[in-house]
Amino acid sequence: MREVTSNDGTLIAFDRAGSGPPLILVDGAMCYRASGPMGPIARLLSSHFTVYTYDRRGRGESTNVEPYSVAREVEDLQALITEADGSAYVCGLSSGAALAVEAAHRGAGITKLALFEAPFFVDDTRSPLPSDFISRLDQAVASNERGEAVRMFMKLVGVPAFVIALMRFLPPWKKLTGLAHTLPYDMRIVSEHQWGKPLSRQRWSGATMPTVVIDGGKSPVWMRNAARELAGVLPNARYETLAGQTHMVKASALAPALLNFFTGGA
Repeated sequence: MREVTSNDGTLIAFDRAGSGPPLILVDGAMCYRASGPMGPIARLLSSHFTVYTYDRRGRGESTNVEPYSVAREVEDLQALITEADGSAYVCGLSSGAALAVEAAHRGAGITKLALFEAPFFVDDTRSPLPSDFISRLDQAVASNERGEAVRMFMKLVGVPAFVIALMRFLPPWKKLTGLAHTLPYDMRIVSEHQWGKPLSRQRWSGATMPTVVIDGGKSPVWMRNAARELAGVLPNARYETLAGQTHMVKASALAPALLNFFTGGA
């Protein structure tokens, strides 16, 4: 485990493996180095790239200087890019994709960008975010009702109630509740685009690097619509679908697509 210091003093824990051009992988909600899809993806790509996986602030072995802001999470990613000699390829999944495209827009030194299913609502194919959701989530975290915060989030993203009830009795539940305090962070990253409104062409106009926006062929319609629209508004993006995949994308499906994009098919 290595550490890099972000602008506000937060220590960001990361692993580095492989050799080749630097590639930084950005996790989504409730994931970190020891739990989530990035570890398997990193293993599949480390023979082609120097792959960085990291614990976003407040997760795993990273520290967490308060108060939270999206700008500070962008600075965390920038600190890793600086560690990688100032420029890097970046791949973000889910809310990690929303964070990555924000960092790209702000000039973080990203040379190529891959985004998998940023959870934006861009039309009427699903209900918008309840107006009081983030405040209720904040209250659950402040009251140390970690299980309730996780339940609220999982319900929002469409996990069936019976599955949530069952998960409370399974070993992963402890890991999920251990990350509950970071759920408001993810919501603040995506909340601007949770209202069923079209995306703006100006919103990420600074993200001019080559970009691929990827979705799964079996993902919900609202999520696929958002991916297609995001690719359409970014200055230099293409859209790609992984047949048979869902939001819980398999490393064996995503890694080859990333390799093809970042190497230009070489």
